[in-house]
Amino acid sequence: MRLLIVEDEIKVARFLERGLREEGFEVDVAGDGDAGCALAREKSYALILLDVLLPKRDGFAVLRDLRAAGCGSPVLMLTARDGVNDRVRGLDLGADDYLVKPFAFAELLARVRALLRRAPAGGASEFRLGGLAIDFASRKAARGEKRLWLSAREFEVLACLARHAGEIVSRAQLAEHVWENQLHPKDNVIDVTMYHLREKVDREFAAPLIHTVRGAGYVLRESAATAAPT
Repeated sequence: MRLLIVEDEIKVARFLERGLREEGFEVDVAGDGDAGCALAREKSYALILLDVLLPKRDGFAVLRDLRAAGCGSPVLMLTARDGVNDRVRGLDLGADDYLVKPFAFAELLARVRALLRRAPAGGASEFRLGGLAIDFASRKAARGEKRLWLSAREFEVLACLARHAGEIVSRAQLAEHVWENQLHPKDNVIDVTMYHLREKVDREFAAPLIHTVRGAGYVLRESAATAAPT
C-alpha cells in the first residue's frame, strides 16, 4: 500500500516515513500544500497523512481541494492544534481522523491501520453492484433512482459489506470494524442495524443484495445461490 505524507517539518516527515516503511508501506513525502495536492491528484493513495500548518497551502485548503476534486483516499490530519473548532473544521471538510502532536508512533500506526480497514480497496471512491451505488467520500448511497437515507452505523455496515463484496462478513468483523470492538458479536444491536439496512437497501426491489449465510455472517452480492433464505 502506498501512503502520502504531507508534512513540512523535515524531522517529523523523516520519522514517519522511516517508521511506515519499516511496517511495509510504500511512502511518498511532500513538504508543502501545493506539492501534496499535486501528488494526490497524480497518484492513487491508500491513505494521506496531512499536516494542518503547511507552507503555500494549509492542510484545510488541501483537504477541501482534494475532496472537491473527487479524491476519496482516507485522510488522517496531523496538527499541534488541539482546539475543538479545528478538529470539527477538519472533519467537516472530509477528514477521516485527527491526531494531535506530539503523538506516539504506535498510536499513529493503530489509527492508520483502522482507517485502512475501513477504506475501499485500492483507494476507490465509489462502489456499484446491482443498481446499488455507494460514494465513500460523500458517504451517500442510492439504489436505482432512489437515494438511501442511512444512519452513520448503517452506512458503515453497508460500506464494510461493499469492501468485501462476494465474501462472507462475520458478525465479529462487523463488531470490530463498525463498532470498534465496543460490541459483543452476538449483541442484538447488530441485528437491529442489519434489519433497518435491509429495509432501506432491499425492501422495494425484487432482487435482494444483502444475504444471510447461516452460522457465518452476511454477504453482499447479486446471486443468492448459496445464501440462506432471508
